[in-house]
Amino acid sequence: MLSTNAVLQLILYLGVLIALAWPVSLLINRVMAGQIPLFLRWLSPIERGFYRLAGVKPEQGQKWQAYALGLLLFNLLGFIALYVLQRSQGGLPLNPQAMLAVSADSAFNTAISFVANTNWQGYSGEATMSYLTQMLGLTVQNFLSAASGIAVAIALIRGFANHQSQSVRTAAPAAVSIGNVWADLTRITLYLLMPIAFVLALLLAGQGVIQNFKPYQTVSTLDAVSYSQAKLDAAGQPMQDAAGKPVMETISQNSQLIAMGPVASQEAIKMLGTNGGGFFNANSAHPFENPTPLSNFLQMLAIFLIPAALCFTFGHRVADHRQGWTILAAMTILFVLAYGVIVSAEQVGNPAFAHFGVDQTSNLEGKETRFGIVASSLFATITTAASCGAVNAMHDSFTPMGGMITMLLMQLGEVVFGGVGSGLYGMLVFAILAVFIAGLMVGRTPEYLGKKIESFEMKMTALVILVTPLLVLLGTALAVSTTAGQAGIFNPGAHGFSEVLYALSSAANNNGSAFAGLSANTPFYNVLLGLAMWFGRFAVIIAVLAMAGSLAAKPRLAVNVGTLPTHGPLFVMLLVGAVLLVGMLNYIPALALGPIVEQLQMIAQ
Repeated sequence: MLSTNAVLQLILYLGVLIALAWPVSLLINRVMAGQIPLFLRWLSPIERGFYRLAGVKPEQGQKWQAYALGLLLFNLLGFIALYVLQRSQGGLPLNPQAMLAVSADSAFNTAISFVANTNWQGYSGEATMSYLTQMLGLTVQNFLSAASGIAVAIALIRGFANHQSQSVRTAAPAAVSIGNVWADLTRITLYLLMPIAFVLALLLAGQGVIQNFKPYQTVSTLDAVSYSQAKLDAAGQPMQDAAGKPVMETISQNSQLIAMGPVASQEAIKMLGTNGGGFFNANSAHPFENPTPLSNFLQMLAIFLIPAALCFTFGHRVADHRQGWTILAAMTILFVLAYGVIVSAEQVGNPAFAHFGVDQTSNLEGKETRFGIVASSLFATITTAASCGAVNAMHDSFTPMGGMITMLLMQLGEVVFGGVGSGLYGMLVFAILAVFIAGLMVGRTPEYLGKKIESFEMKMTALVILVTPLLVLLGTALAVSTTAGQAGIFNPGAHGFSEVLYALSSAANNNGSAFAGLSANTPFYNVLLGLAMWFGRFAVIIAVLAMAGSLAAKPRLAVNVGTLPTHGPLFVMLLVGAVLLVGMLNYIPALALGPIVEQLQMIAQ
């Protein structure tokens, strides 16, 4: 049973979100149509300058293959640039703490992570990355990876909105334009992400999120501070013993080093672009990243703002607002169900404490007291429903049931609002699956928005839905069955398995959050998770763009008495059912070995 506080926070959040998402959707719709609003036209010379420099003709459309190739090359160049920057940062400026070059395997993992909109971090940001790397490398990729996801969603929307007539139907799907990738990336970054991120950065800085270039500050403490940390070798990497476990050392001192840096600017786009990588290791639980309840609320709004707005944009572009509301309704139902389970599980706490005479009315372990159970649970639901990965509480310390729902939200394909762009195109793929299932029930060729759903679309749908479960389950099996994978597991039994399953789910679904308790900054995990992130992102993108090209070439059929209405409560329930059934069936056996077993063990104690 949800508390009054939990219900009120949910209502307030959804109300403000929808109120803000509608005007943002209008902005997206105009920008992607090349109709730049008056208050942003002062940026147009910059746009035209980019086109002249690159030799791009923005009005020239591209086939889906050219669009996909351009997007892949663009992100590949981003990967190379970020990898080189990390490996060279020791000799570059804006490095007041003299951070050393990042190891090859960690740089490989991080470069893929930020390019793929995952922002998985196997390192501590404030102890690894220079200011220049944080700004020129990580923050820039936060913008570009978000723009890539939105561009793919817009391309798919164009595929549905294209009005080919029966008489001029193109024989080859590849021959129809789905837009210009260079124009889309430029306009999304320049007119959408940068202005909103700028305003959000100012709001966060006003709440106390730091933004400076000062060297780290050493302050005296009232009492001696003792803590344990991994011992580092001469190269700054954690030392390991013969069993592959980290060598720990105890540090006792009367001073503390306080990290500084340009945080607010990175914080804004990491939330707005559903990236999630924190400037600090503690991420949004750190008081310099997320100091107040209002900054926490702003960050939660930023995560869902563009995913929610894109649902309305979908309705605008296909000339039927009901379609956008239907997608949004399905996402909201799934989100509310997940939030209800998480907050209920965390409010009940761990019944095993009763055996020790401890009256634990809620599970506050791993949560910031300034946020409490409800705000921490709401943040956890939002960040794992979206492909964000930012955290204001440690999911590893959630109850088994609460932690399982955060994991399941990622495993569903992150279509519950999801990442910027990726959430919408993922949910539209499930919508195609839903109309296909309905068509099988009545023996009719399925249609969605007047476009026939045929064998090619279903092959691409199967690829989108199955690629991430294959990466997650095969990757988890490899990790738990090899010595290198087992070496990083600190917690034995079901919880250790859950940590590995969570890590692969987070990587392949481009989330980036971690259960913690897993030593993942090793060559084995850096390479394994890096490959999962790359293929989990771009294999899906290629399939979605191929589907966009095919749909764009199809004529739009007139509605008749046999057409399945794809709006209204019936289709919302069909869509929700398709997401839950297909998503959960892929992972139930694996979840049974991890969080479900752990929940039963907790109850049995």
